[in-house]
Amino acid sequence: MTLYAAYASNLSPRDMADRCPHSPLRGTGWMTGWRLTFGGEDHGWEGALPTVVEDPVSEVFVALYDLAPADEDRLDDWEGASLGLYRKVRVWVQTLDGGASATSYVLDAFEGGLPSARYLGILAEAADLAGAPSDYTAALRRRPCRGIGH
Repeated sequence: MTLYAAYASNLSPRDMADRCPHSPLRGTGWMTGWRLTFGGEDHGWEGALPTVVEDPVSEVFVALYDLAPADEDRLDDWEGASLGLYRKVRVWVQTLDGGASATSYVLDAFEGGLPSARYLGILAEAADLAGAPSDYTAALRRRPCRGIGH
């Protein structure tokens, strides 16, 4: 099994249960030295896509999953890793029990652009469902975004 650090919409326990039904939730933590941002606006979706970039003074709330091999292949497909949209990276996650090395996905595109307001709401709801601190989800809801029809 691979330890997977989920952020953005993959924080949703419901969505992860659908995407990776054989991979149990282990807990939550913080990807230290990383910052949540957006990029890939030119890929044709309603706005920019979530990603993480290295940033020594930041951290990203994550849910940790013990990713079964069959689910890892499904998640690779979901994330577009086989198409080169996202790539896997090793990250350090700080938990209440200490820390662990985990796999996560990074967008293979330039940072920049705005997510849609609808998608930003999905990310904030997923963070709430995963038990993220209220100030974290409030900061997500306050991020700049594209309005409807833009």
